[in-house]
Amino acid sequence: MNTCKVPVAVDDSDGDNRWMSIHKRFLAESREKDADVVFIGDSIVQALQHTEVWNELFAPLHCLNFGIHRDKIENVLWRIQNDELDHVKPKVIVLHVGTNNNANTPEEITEGIVEIVNNIREKHHDVYIVVPTLLPRGQHPNKLRERMSQVNDLLKSKIVNLPKVELVVIDKGFVQSDGTISHHDMHDYLLLTNAGSRKAFEPVHDLLLQLLTEGEPEKDLTPSE
Repeated sequence: MNTCKVPVAVDDSDGDNRWMSIHKRFLAESREKDADVVFIGDSIVQALQHTEVWNELFAPLHCLNFGIHRDKIENVLWRIQNDELDHVKPKVIVLHVGTNNNANTPEEITEGIVEIVNNIREKHHDVYIVVPTLLPRGQHPNKLRERMSQVNDLLKSKIVNLPKVELVVIDKGFVQSDGTISHHDMHDYLLLTNAGSRKAFEPVHDLLLQLLTEGEPEKDLTPSE
């Protein structure tokens, strides 16, 4: 059985019920705020909100951020099936998850991501779904980094034919010629610095601009006499 496809809430092992509290906050935000774009996923999404890049590029696009640190695919699936996206009407949903599914195979991770995409589509028939590729991790070459790369290759074939689903390559330029990742891009070799966030998410921003303006009449740029 592919555990990625079985929705599950995070166990309250710390005793503070923090994960469920965050989920309930997202439910409240979804009812109280209008959003053209919703980001949902793991720590990569959560950390993005605390960068200069978020304030500069994404906040002006009326974005909500539903990222939770350490979330796995099955946790995000549970959140979606428990109403996090039910009260919002975004034009685009950005999904990034999978880097924490270390016990799953690349095929299982890919199937889990596609399962989330299908669940989003059931709730939002016309929304664009943007799936950034998974980032490399670890200062030196490692098995998890290889797994993320394999998932990205599989996603390209699985998502290409899905309607209104766009895969965005964001994992290029992080691994240096000697195989290492710089702390200037990922301060803990997983989460992005401001510079790393710009490198990774500028392509996402460019795509969002295209999708958000799709169908709008072109502005007349001819100078007035």
